[in-house]
Amino acid sequence: MNETILVDKNLSLEEKYENLIPQIKNLLSPSDNLITNLANCTATLKQTFEKISWVGFYIFDGKELYLGPFQGKVACNIIQIGKGVCGAAAQQRKTIIVPDVNKFPGHIFCDADSKSEIVVPIFHKDNSLFGVLDLDSYEYDSFNETDKKYLEEICKFLTSEIINS
Repeated sequence: MNETILVDKNLSLEEKYENLIPQIKNLLSPSDNLITNLANCTATLKQTFEKISWVGFYIFDGKELYLGPFQGKVACNIIQIGKGVCGAAAQQRKTIIVPDVNKFPGHIFCDADSKSEIVVPIFHKDNSLFGVLDLDSYEYDSFNETDKKYLEEICKFLTSEIINS
């Protein structure tokens, strides 16, 4: 395992993801603790993308989403399914991109400075909900289909290799 992530800030968004994903796959290991893996995953994303103000996991306990490993300011501890962007993504079982959080009905402002957000649901191998990966930015319209594609790929890797069902 290699605990160093190499980041070239001059790469395009897609190139950054293409550079990052093999490093994540090398860094995270099914033999390591789940919390350790999730913590390192958030750190690699935060380290790679300057646009990210907050990145973390909310883990489903069978009833609601609770705060897991993250990078950024202090965050909301618990989010109900269907509430906010995280709860909506979990309930709808699909990635949600929010260009302007002020225009998202019921947005939960854990950080008042947040302007845009993307949330990717994560599932166990049996397709039950594990939780969500949540990324925020202090800029409007920070996340797009390229982010969606590669963040979903990272979450599929987590499902297939890291998260035990």
